[in-house]
Amino acid sequence: MRVIFSGYFMLQTMKIKILILSALFTLQLHAQSYKRIHDKAIVIDTHNDILMKAADIGVVFDRDLGGKTHSDLNRLKKGGLDVQLFSVYCDGDQQNAFAFANREMDSLDAVAARNPGKIVKVYNYAQLLSAVKQHKIAAMFGVEGGHMIEGDLNKLDSLFKRGARYLTLTHNIAPSWATSAADETTKPNLPHKGLTDFGKQVVQRMNQLGMMIDVSHAGDQTFRDVIKITTKPIIASHSSVYRLVPSRRNLKDEQILAIAKNGGVIQINFNPGFIDSSMGRKEAAFMKMHKTEYDSLIKSGMADFYVQDYLNSKYKTEADSIRPPLSMLIDHIDYVVKLAGVNYVGLGSDFDGINLTPQQLDDVTSYPLITKALVERGYNKKDVTKILGGNLLRVLYANETK
Repeated sequence: MRVIFSGYFMLQTMKIKILILSALFTLQLHAQSYKRIHDKAIVIDTHNDILMKAADIGVVFDRDLGGKTHSDLNRLKKGGLDVQLFSVYCDGDQQNAFAFANREMDSLDAVAARNPGKIVKVYNYAQLLSAVKQHKIAAMFGVEGGHMIEGDLNKLDSLFKRGARYLTLTHNIAPSWATSAADETTKPNLPHKGLTDFGKQVVQRMNQLGMMIDVSHAGDQTFRDVIKITTKPIIASHSSVYRLVPSRRNLKDEQILAIAKNGGVIQINFNPGFIDSSMGRKEAAFMKMHKTEYDSLIKSGMADFYVQDYLNSKYKTEADSIRPPLSMLIDHIDYVVKLAGVNYVGLGSDFDGINLTPQQLDDVTSYPLITKALVERGYNKKDVTKILGGNLLRVLYANETK
């Protein structure tokens, strides 16, 4: 009996070892699978605000900025990012906004000139593919706010010549020729809603240039006007889903479907406030706990965005505790896919333009974790490749050629 029992025990032990080895092999295969998909895909992010920080606080993008920003050149490379559309941003109250936009562009041009083996500014689809093939980051600009053309189509042309491949028609403070989501939801006595005649000329000129029209931040009427008159696919460079989080910055179902019908793409924003419906309450509680310090820093002249950055860094454990899980970001991608299809969604992180990020997505080195999460949700290689950048490539090419 002892011999039989001993043999049975050894057999069961062997079975357990085989199961453990099988599970470890499956996990290793899964890890290799998502990493291989990420490495082979053209990974594109349509919204990164590091140029704003370069202008505001003097960070230098090709230096090591770990612990200071979400982005720097070497970390972008480490994250496997192939194409970055760098946001060119200033507040709507900025004096000489066009000149300010050009200064931000200058800062990226200088980085590219110093690092020709790592990053290159590209102007079209073919140049983009060539840069990716050479394992360089392909850089373009996205101008965040129509106020930066200062009511002059020639300035729009000038920004396009410098490498701007989209214009966000409005920011929160909008130009005189288009209304923003902030305008349309907070100002009851607007002189007009949507695009003026000049606003329609802007859209038409962008179509002629091959410059993508960005409706992130746009009011509902501005959105409807754009969809009605554009002859080319549009983008939302950094927006998420209104049905999941009813923020004025997110897209309603009818807008998502309209963009899909137009052949455009929705680039999902990583901002916790746009992907987690409880984030507003949690952030308010955090800021209330530190109100005295917040008020003192504001009084000293520090801008609100950087005060929040400072407090999040100083009280990191508290701030980390309110960050939403990565799964919530994937929920927004899932929603667009289920509503409109996998051809109409991508990534518009808003890194360095947001104070907090979802858990695990600490900085630009974390893009592979999105690929991993998509694979775990059951997305196949073809669909993951579309989400990571293929869909945006299609829209860029369509704007150049249609």
